[in-house]
Amino acid sequence: MRRLTRRLTPALVSLAVVCGAFAVSGAPSARGESHPPRGTDLKPVLGWSTWSFFRRSSDAAIDEAAARAMKQSGLEARGFRYINQDDFWYQCPGPQGPNVDRYGRWVTRGAKFPPGPHRENGIKVVASYVHKLGLKFGIYVTPGISHQAVAKNTRILGTPYRADEIATRKKQLNYNCGGMMGLNYHKPGAQAFINSIVDEFASWGIDYIKLDGITDANKPDIRAWSDAIRQSHRPMQLDVTEGHYTIALGPTLDKYATQWEYTSDIENYGGRGLTDYANVALRFHTLALWEPRYGGRRFKGYNDFDSVELGNCNGPVGSSNPFGSVRYSKGDGLTLPERKTVLSLWSLAASPLILGTNLTKLCKTDLRLLRNRAVLSVEQDGIDSSMILDKRAEKVIAKRERHGDVVVGLFNTTSHREVISTTAPAIGLPKRRRYRLTDLWRHSSIKSGRRITASVPAHGVVLYRVTPRK
Repeated sequence: MRRLTRRLTPALVSLAVVCGAFAVSGAPSARGESHPPRGTDLKPVLGWSTWSFFRRSSDAAIDEAAARAMKQSGLEARGFRYINQDDFWYQCPGPQGPNVDRYGRWVTRGAKFPPGPHRENGIKVVASYVHKLGLKFGIYVTPGISHQAVAKNTRILGTPYRADEIATRKKQLNYNCGGMMGLNYHKPGAQAFINSIVDEFASWGIDYIKLDGITDANKPDIRAWSDAIRQSHRPMQLDVTEGHYTIALGPTLDKYATQWEYTSDIENYGGRGLTDYANVALRFHTLALWEPRYGGRRFKGYNDFDSVELGNCNGPVGSSNPFGSVRYSKGDGLTLPERKTVLSLWSLAASPLILGTNLTKLCKTDLRLLRNRAVLSVEQDGIDSSMILDKRAEKVIAKRERHGDVVVGLFNTTSHREVISTTAPAIGLPKRRRYRLTDLWRHSSIKSGRRITASVPAHGVVLYRVTPRK
């Protein structure tokens, strides 16, 4: 969810894509060959979003600069392809809801996203620029229809129906503008309205839609947006993010979305830095809670652990301002071991990696972390992980890859160095074999028997690839 109006209370958990009964079956969890809305990638998305760093100040120039930086930094060569414009791209005059065109669709902020020389929509201009660099472009929406469309009783494109006929008068979540009302999908014209929005996005060149503010009551909206993507004939990702939905929504998310974010925002609203370790550590509980019920090979999409706040490790960490100032964002709020924890945990869970920092100011230390091929290969295999050990001071998470190796993360959640251990049988390997342990961060290997152990720094991780020795 994306709120500026108040500091968020962290949710207890986040929906994770994990592999149930890992130690029993040890089978890889391959994804299907077509995600429900036929997204453009079958692997977890790698990219960037405006939200964490820029928020209200985002505009066309910022998006285009981020696209250039993604290529120039070498991230594009590692698979980072998406430039995602989050909230504040549309006109919001007040609590009456977003401004709308004659068909009830949101209107672009022309001052922030100027039209092209032939009066092309400003979002289309940016998307075209991003595409010319070989990248993809995403956009943000929330469910429902603007109160302004209902008040004006706008016509629904391509139908004889009007906004007043499809609106429910039930409030829908739109965190930073408000004024959104529900849709009754039993009414003729409701699906056509969503289709008209997605068709417009397709004409702009949108490759990724983030549908925010979702609750359990929004199941029809998730399906409607997925169906609209299908009928548009343009491949798009559908990222569904929460407004307090529960585990009961899991099957719907898997059926209609390509990725989903259940947990509270990772941003450290009102605190210091972009995030902090407490926000990161919530994702451990997420994985442990969801793995027993929604593990295994059932899920075709990917759980989104939220933004990766790496890249701004230079400079002081200032005070957070949730209303759009980037003054606070000169530090990411994480130590070096904590940054490795983020990338290791996200990669074990096959979570999309959506950077939230300023790509034009990336520091060399974090660039080395982000360009680590050995770690990225763990994230990009799209295989679920399982919580092997879940103690207050230590977590062990592992997954078996398709060729038989197991990748295991030994996580230290304390504020001091700890020795953390597991065994080959605990992660689904025979106890009588001998193994080679390759440290994916240090790029070094050691020989081992059934015992897998490491001295792990505070809030840090040792990420091993465990390979049977011949």
